[in-house]
Amino acid sequence: MCCFSRPVKFVGNTQIFARVGARGNQVLVYRMIFEAEEDLAMILPIPVKVGTGDGGIQFVNLEGYPEIFRDLEKGFPASDPFGRSAGSVEAKYAPQQLKVESVGRFEASFVPTMADFDRLDARFRIEKEIWARIPAYGAYGFAVFRLKAGEKRQNVHPMAFSFPTADPSRIFFPTVHIHDGTVHQKEVFDHSLYCQTASSEVKMTWRESTGHARQFASTDRSRGTIRPDEHVYKTSLFGKLDNTDTWIRAV
Repeated sequence: MCCFSRPVKFVGNTQIFARVGARGNQVLVYRMIFEAEEDLAMILPIPVKVGTGDGGIQFVNLEGYPEIFRDLEKGFPASDPFGRSAGSVEAKYAPQQLKVESVGRFEASFVPTMADFDRLDARFRIEKEIWARIPAYGAYGFAVFRLKAGEKRQNVHPMAFSFPTADPSRIFFPTVHIHDGTVHQKEVFDHSLYCQTASSEVKMTWRESTGHARQFASTDRSRGTIRPDEHVYKTSLFGKLDNTDTWIRAV
């Protein structure tokens, strides 16, 4: 699912699309249903290329294509109704605040390193002691989306961005859960993962769409996130599983 800066009452039906582009950037599209009693942030740790600074990722506004995952699912007509298939030195000056961008209905920021969370509103951070339990994140950046509290479950439009990945040979899916301020060894997963890749390993182990993406998805409305003339591959993570991120081969 994802990492939240405050406790959430419910998170489910997480869907993620990812691919690596020709210039070594990874595209990521993320959607879930959630319910929260207070404003909070959804934080996606991402393996950015060393040296990626402020403005290093490009957010994509998909407010105009809220049904992107519904369309992707059309490429897999044999799916069941749920879409599941067969895992300190005191500063002498105040740091410059991180840029906040309007991306559809969200406010979004890129946090280049873990240390840069100090430049973000405290409501939208996860404490460093919690991040320290996942040592790999010490070299990651973080995409932060600010969400509003609601009295009922919210089906938000997809969040999307591209980033210079530290490893263009692999595709990264942010699947670690932090929902209550703790990193549990195992968590309950309810994920559908989609990708476009040339990896023979993925082609052998993931389900393949019935045709090219343009045959079942509005690739123009995807604003470059989905390649029209490639197949899409899908797998699911469902049930109580190890609380880790997911990597697959890109080639």
